[in-house]
Amino acid sequence: MIVKVRSRPFARPRRRGAALLLALVILVLVATTAAGMVWQQDRSVRVEAAERARAQAAWMLSGALDWARLILREDLRADRERQRGDGGRSPVDALGETWAQPLAEARLSSFLAADRDRSADSDLEVFLSGAIEDAQARWNLRNLIGPDGKPVAAERAALRRLVDQAGAPSDTAERLERGLAAAWGPPEPAGAGAGARAEVPLAPRRLGDLRWLGIDEATLLRLAPLVTLLPVRTPVNANTASAEVLVAAIDNIDLGSAERIVQARKRKSLGALDNLGEIKDLLPPGAEPDPQRVGVATAFFEVRGRLRLDERVLEERSLVERRDNEVVVWSRERVNLIDLR
Repeated sequence: MIVKVRSRPFARPRRRGAALLLALVILVLVATTAAGMVWQQDRSVRVEAAERARAQAAWMLSGALDWARLILREDLRADRERQRGDGGRSPVDALGETWAQPLAEARLSSFLAADRDRSADSDLEVFLSGAIEDAQARWNLRNLIGPDGKPVAAERAALRRLVDQAGAPSDTAERLERGLAAAWGPPEPAGAGAGARAEVPLAPRRLGDLRWLGIDEATLLRLAPLVTLLPVRTPVNANTASAEVLVAAIDNIDLGSAERIVQARKRKSLGALDNLGEIKDLLPPGAEPDPQRVGVATAFFEVRGRLRLDERVLEERSLVERRDNEVVVWSRERVNLIDLR
């Protein structure tokens, strides 16, 4: 008996279709894996380049700070030499001295290659600039609260005069006085409840922190050229302060008298009044500078280093204190800026 088996004409094409589909799936998986590996590699390269650029920027900005510290030490040395030559004259700091001259923007591209594929003659543009500013050219908000944690009467009046000169809202002085007294005042007694401690505002460390005390942005912009916030109480340097700040720091004078001080120091050598006696001679009767509130020298300075790398602009702001031959860094803040050019 012969059994005839009927063939399946479509079996082989089906197997071919399955094999083709499997090959396509494998191809997609391989392509996806390869694309993922390429993306990971590209990402690693970008992260490495960004980290290298960040390290280079930090190194260069640290160099700007070191430049400022060197300038301040040299200025102190020169001042001491002048003291010996002038028979013990008091040290002064003024806008005619070397430290007050800004560091013009200098190109550093010839000393830096941010990428191995770029040479010093490539299109990479790296510029560094800097400046040193007298932090005591502005009125220190720290002066407002005394060691006992209470507002000082003379400084309360100074703050009100300063607020008027700035054109700020009339309640600004009261807000600052109330908020700073609460932040810097004596600590709450041990038996005080959690609610009382929660009402105490955080102690501000920079001008921007005054927002915590209810000072709005527009008011901060008006006050910024006239006030500062330093770690300790400091006198205003009459050789660098504006007329508006001098009106606040010296009782019983008007803007015209303060402007007379500004013009008199410009006519002096290095733009410096040598002592408080010279300032007193310029004041109207009944006005006298308080040595605790006004001086002719500075201990605190603000250093600004700015780095321009291609289209990125990075600025570092540091607060330093000059103590004898040492320049101590109190704070460093780095900010990204927009290059409007």
